[in-house]
Amino acid sequence: MENWTQGWLAYDPRRDVGGAQLTGRIKITGFDKEQPIVRNAVAEFRRGIRGMLGGRVTLLHSEELRKGVLISRQPGIPEEGYRIREADGILHVDASGEAGVLYGIFHILRLIAMEEALVGIDVTCRPDNPLRMYNHWDNLDGSIERGYSGDSFFFQKNKILVNRRTRDYCRLAASVGINGVVINNVNVKEAASWLITERYLGQLKGMAGLFAGYGIRLYLSLNFAAPIELGGPDSADPFDEDVRAWWRQKIAEVYEAVPELGGFLVKADSEGRPGPFTYGRTQADGANMLADLVKPYGGIILWRCFVYNCTQDWRDRTMDRARAAYDNFIGTDGDYRDNVILQIKNGPMDFQIREPVSPLFGALHRTNQMLEVQIAQEYTGHQIDVCYLIPMCKEVLDFNTCAACPSRNSCTASAACCEKRRTVADVVGGRVMHNRNAGICAVCNTGDDGNWTGNELAGANFYGFGRLAYDTGLSAERIAEEWIRLALSNDREVVEHGKKILLMSRETYEKYTSPLGIGWMVTPMEHYGPSVDGYEYSRWGTYHRADRQGIGVDRTDRGTGYAQQYAKPAADLYNCAEICPEELLLFFHHLPYRYRLRSGKTIIQHIYDTHFEGVEEVEEMIGLWKELEGKMEERIYRNVLERFDRQLLNAREWRDQVNSYFYRKSGIPDEKGRKIY
Repeated sequence: MENWTQGWLAYDPRRDVGGAQLTGRIKITGFDKEQPIVRNAVAEFRRGIRGMLGGRVTLLHSEELRKGVLISRQPGIPEEGYRIREADGILHVDASGEAGVLYGIFHILRLIAMEEALVGIDVTCRPDNPLRMYNHWDNLDGSIERGYSGDSFFFQKNKILVNRRTRDYCRLAASVGINGVVINNVNVKEAASWLITERYLGQLKGMAGLFAGYGIRLYLSLNFAAPIELGGPDSADPFDEDVRAWWRQKIAEVYEAVPELGGFLVKADSEGRPGPFTYGRTQADGANMLADLVKPYGGIILWRCFVYNCTQDWRDRTMDRARAAYDNFIGTDGDYRDNVILQIKNGPMDFQIREPVSPLFGALHRTNQMLEVQIAQEYTGHQIDVCYLIPMCKEVLDFNTCAACPSRNSCTASAACCEKRRTVADVVGGRVMHNRNAGICAVCNTGDDGNWTGNELAGANFYGFGRLAYDTGLSAERIAEEWIRLALSNDREVVEHGKKILLMSRETYEKYTSPLGIGWMVTPMEHYGPSVDGYEYSRWGTYHRADRQGIGVDRTDRGTGYAQQYAKPAADLYNCAEICPEELLLFFHHLPYRYRLRSGKTIIQHIYDTHFEGVEEVEEMIGLWKELEGKMEERIYRNVLERFDRQLLNAREWRDQVNSYFYRKSGIPDEKGRKIY
């Protein structure tokens, strides 16, 4: 018996509201029934129908289908898309490729699990992003960097694991439309550098084949300094002919052993990692060297833009880490090969609870781009505190970049209402540059805990990212409801309470942690719990600049100039405190504690109020959850309740430390006379 759950694919018994009469038989035309993806789709269908409706599925070969499911190849359906339609008792699943068949079957099972009728359905779905990826930060020793759900289920004691849990992971990923997975940490070190050698290639082939059976391509994080570490040249200079020759031979070996490999993810010149800057080369020089070598095999290079100086002097107020990605990459726009994708974090810093969208989106006009978000809750509660991150992802995707607009640097229109609106979703969906090398990825939150994500409610982020990556038009509320119905219960009270908890959780976490976009007041290195000055005098460039008069970082044209990296509508918005979105006010401005917000409150009173409100809202969420006892599996109920107990302690600690810090710093009392230490 497995020691892990099936997540949202548990297929527990459901009420039949229009599915059983359609699902007794299945027939396939136009597809090879033995093709691995099709075979897995049929196996999943059998498993789901048996578990949820207690029925048997018969695969027909030559008999006429009167009722049941007919899977047909239809060339007009977009790649990885599908159409589901019911007519005269037959449920048609039309697709142009095998992946569409698999996604269509998972769609049907999702509707049955949610007890939604299939009679009369007619829906066509296509992916909004060509690449939809999970990035895992797993190490070969079994540890996970920023992992909050146990150890790795990909690696253990420097060995690769390919087993039943690997298959269940593939099922979960494919069910939400994921088509690419990076299995190892971007900080490639120790044994991970050897993944591209014969020591591991045989094991990787087995994993890549399993992934391929679910429409998923395997990717590896690559050590740019591998030639030095693996006994090749004593350089990693991309212009060195010996280095190029070493990489040419190595990549040929890799693809000969693992032809299904999608390509490589590279973190270079960042946080101690070597890269092309080490040799006086550009980021494009490094990326293109590898891209040229993987192109004959259909491979792509994912090149992270998380490149910044991590040895900054806190005394120097002209330095600004937020500027780094733009400054390091804007000058090479158009220099990258067509099989290079720049992987850009959603914000300019590092996955804070509130950041502006990276200005690189829209500023790069001739370079493939991919959005990187984090569903591992590094700065958002470690999967102890509930923090539903899909609303944040939606905000990023909906941001107007002014991409491809000829007047982006002179326009006076509002960024929100511009007629030439081009969102981040348009950029990373490939609709601005009209290319297939684009997409969205998430730093993942899974481990070998029995429930995959530590906190059961963190499963909503794991599920929700995949659903949003496939269909960016889905609302955060719809995704939350789907996950609750699939993973918890269809009970009305569970659905309503669960949605309320998830949808309030991000703002609640923000209220009791970092005010008005300031960020970073976390315990250094661990990143859980408060330490208001923990990073204030450090080398990492993560400052709030609080003094006795005020707080915030001046990133306007009078400060570091970061705001000017945006197109003019957004630059003007961020540059002026009076119109700057208040949730980002202190990210862009250093202001007095008595500065009045549009609500009429002063900044200091806002800090006091939100930190008290945050704790009260955690108590409200706990109350809502306790009302659900007995309405779901006891295991799930107890797991979440225990995490809520820890979250409440954390929220109180944040409230008391932050409020006390700013009271002592400013000397301004709380207008409401509450206890501040």
